[in-house]
Amino acid sequence: MPKTLIEPFRIKSVEPIRMTAREERVRLLEEAKLNVFKLRAEDVLIDWLTDSGTGAMSSRQWGAIMEGDESYAGARSFYRLEATIRKITGMLHVVPTHQGRAAEKVLFTATCKSGDIVPNNCHFDTTRANLEYLGVEAVDLVIPEGLQPSLVHPFKGDIDLARAEALLKSAGDRIPFGMLTVTNNTGGGQPVSMANIRAYSKLLKQYGKPLVLDICRFAENAMFIKMREPGYANTPVADIAAEMFSYADGATMSAKKDGMVNIGGFIVLRDDCWIDAIRNNLIMMEGFPTYGGLAGRDLEALAVGLEEGLDEDYLRYRLRTAEYLGEKLDAAGVGYVKPT
Repeated sequence: MPKTLIEPFRIKSVEPIRMTAREERVRLLEEAKLNVFKLRAEDVLIDWLTDSGTGAMSSRQWGAIMEGDESYAGARSFYRLEATIRKITGMLHVVPTHQGRAAEKVLFTATCKSGDIVPNNCHFDTTRANLEYLGVEAVDLVIPEGLQPSLVHPFKGDIDLARAEALLKSAGDRIPFGMLTVTNNTGGGQPVSMANIRAYSKLLKQYGKPLVLDICRFAENAMFIKMREPGYANTPVADIAAEMFSYADGATMSAKKDGMVNIGGFIVLRDDCWIDAIRNNLIMMEGFPTYGGLAGRDLEALAVGLEEGLDEDYLRYRLRTAEYLGEKLDAAGVGYVKPT
């Protein structure tokens, strides 16, 4: 990967932030009882709490916001987003939500019941919470390498296929579907290989189970495949993402990640199996199926963000930025969970 950190974009707007003294930071942390969620954002110089929804939007996104159609039903902004998601994922049904945890709640309420089991490489915290709230057991089956922070391995997000098959054999009647999180967020943002996605999909189909992806970082996962998996070095990231989706029956997304927006999410499904129940839940929990808790301007910004989030120059820059930080921490002797 190139060692430069030159941003592949122009910065056209800046927002001032406030410098604090060490004594002030100590006092603020003591007052918050070391709970960073209780700090005021204006007192934080470098915010590493999360990158979910915190990024700047592009000039194209801000322009698209002005085109937002705020009609209650059938807004053109929804159809713009629907067309974009269909093109990227190859799936038919697009159900917008206000963010990823809402997509999970709407989907799981429609498809799961108490006593069910859902296997995954690792469930994100809201994914687990939404399942367990319904009385569903969320089972993490990441490969052993994914639980060894100091180990170097190209795809530490892979699901353990042998353990997944054992669970399908022993409790298949309690499994409504299998999940796979790409990248494996709870496991440190570790990527999942195409070979693993393909094999897990095949395994689930042998037992008559759908595959549902958690795709908050699908573009990043596709870039990791391009960089690390043999046979994909010359394949466009958009084509890699399309192949990833081809093995799945549905997906949930917190679009505040690779959707490049400050708010938004969605459910996408390949066929009609669950769609009526999901739309009925959506109306009660989020809103009408053509806006799902989002304003028209948010739908427009998301449509653009999903396209721009697949830009390979940007993805290469983003991954290199994380790698650069790790190098600096290593040089300073600071311990951290390594990304590879």
